[in-house]
Amino acid sequence: MVFAEAPVPEPGAGEIRIRNRAAALNFFDILQVQGKYQVKPPFPFTPGAEVAGVVEAVGEGVTGWKPGDDVLGIPEGNGFAEQTVLSAAKAFAIPEGMTFAQAAAFPIVYHTSFFALRDRAQLREGEWLLVHAGASGVGMSAIQLGRAFGARVVATAGSPEKCEFARRMGAEFVLDYRDESWVEQVQSLTGGRGADVIYDPVGGDIFDLSTKCIAAYGRLLVIGFAGGRIPSIAANRILLKNIAITGVFWGGHVRLYPDYSTEAQTALSALWREGKLNPEVSSMWPLEQLPEAMKALTERRVMGKAVLTIPR
Repeated sequence: MVFAEAPVPEPGAGEIRIRNRAAALNFFDILQVQGKYQVKPPFPFTPGAEVAGVVEAVGEGVTGWKPGDDVLGIPEGNGFAEQTVLSAAKAFAIPEGMTFAQAAAFPIVYHTSFFALRDRAQLREGEWLLVHAGASGVGMSAIQLGRAFGARVVATAGSPEKCEFARRMGAEFVLDYRDESWVEQVQSLTGGRGADVIYDPVGGDIFDLSTKCIAAYGRLLVIGFAGGRIPSIAANRILLKNIAITGVFWGGHVRLYPDYSTEAQTALSALWREGKLNPEVSSMWPLEQLPEAMKALTERRVMGKAVLTIPR
């Protein structure tokens, strides 16, 4: 990766240009740079899919936005830059009281967890929700949304500091997944029932073990494979407990249903105003230190969200 100058992009029809104040990192940014993500932009490219800043220019046909508006957005790449052009339909007003850093950290992880828990799992009040990688960005959002939806939340994490972070995010119980007894602990906490919904962004062994502590009629949400190994499951396990293995590919859903992002952002902004969501930015770097920030994320040294700060 190199830090370089590029021409200022001009917004086309239906687009806006944002003068970025912050841009957030996601694990898939790393996979894209490595050429391992399902979406493979041609090299060379600028990664980055979450930004927040000020509208600087609007393209033909754009209504609802004008220069000077504070905005958060979900561009299709090119977010790690001083200025980013994106579709006006993928830009949203920053909720009152939210900083630029929090706004940049908000859309993808919270939209993903909203889609996962409300739509794919249809999480119900009083159900047990098990959230893996509870100190990650998606884990943080899943814990908070699980609580907002009335679930009882158990989280797992990989160190005492990360366990404490997950607890602070709202998990009722937190388990260290390095302790192999976490499966039995989930069973014990739920009175032998198991978790009704399991939120798994890790895959690998975590997925395999999750099938041992899922409740009958449970839903195991496949969020991603941060652990590296893409797991598989014997179909008889699905049959015997009447469980569902449910894919959560938020990006694919939004491409099929473009209006979904507005619906989700409206609901999530309301939960922010009610004090039920709090995107925590634990790590911040200046834009030119992006490689260091990505290395920290790769090495699991980030809790919550990592954000790049961009000067005016």
